Amino acid sequence: MQAGADRKNGEVGEDGVIRLDRFLCEAGAGTRSQAKAMIRAGRVFVDGERAVSADTRIAPDQARVLLDGRPLFLPGNVYYMLNKPAGVITAARDARERTVMALLEGARGRDLFPVGRLDKDTEGLLLITNDGALSHRLLSPAKHVEKRYLVHTAVPVTEEMCRALEAGVEIGEETPTLPARTERIYGEPCALYLGITEGRFHQVKRMLAAVGNEVTYLKRVSMGPLALDDSLPAGAWRELTEEERNMLGV
Repeated sequence: MQAGADRKNGEVGEDGVIRLDRFLCEAGAGTRSQAKAMIRAGRVFVDGERAVSADTRIAPDQARVLLDGRPLFLPGNVYYMLNKPAGVITAARDARERTVMALLEGARGRDLFPVGRLDKDTEGLLLITNDGALSHRLLSPAKHVEKRYLVHTAVPVTEEMCRALEAGVEIGEETPTLPARTERIYGEPCALYLGITEGRFHQVKRMLAAVGNEVTYLKRVSMGPLALDDSLPAGAWRELTEEERNMLGV
């Protein structure tokens, strides 16, 4: 879907060629504006010729591109951790609202997309990648990958509420939710950690409503073995470490 949109707006040609400034950006040389400045400064060569225009089309797998004499290459699969803030939507692109992808200015990699979905007002861990196979493994219902959330509630969380959530609750669909994992937080009666292995629409909010409570704040803190970096401010992102990639099997 991303590639199709890029072809429509001229970013990617039918034969796979792309603009030179986009190539520089995706190869990690800098932002699009920085890439254009590099070209204007005469620092970029394509197949032995000094580049003169940012909109020059090149075939990434055939052209030899040098920046200050250093060859550049497009990366394969890339993996980013984003601490999603409230107020942006989880989508690759949207005609009306700001998306999480707008926060990844300067990120290298083609056809990036968010893995899964967080509501507009939900914060926390979001994996951004171009690895479709990994996305399938993490989101497939058959894999039962746990997504863990920090949940703040309108009224105190009781043992009875936790037992109901752990057994599965009716949220107005054909089947009740699968059993969840709960952990009440000492000293915070209106908060808990909730682990679920499904991804139904507004699921956490609907589950808490089903047990007579209301979600006032929601933050995803982990997805499978990948945990949110506590030092990453809201709206910030970084590439996954080698250890994190190994945990995900990529």
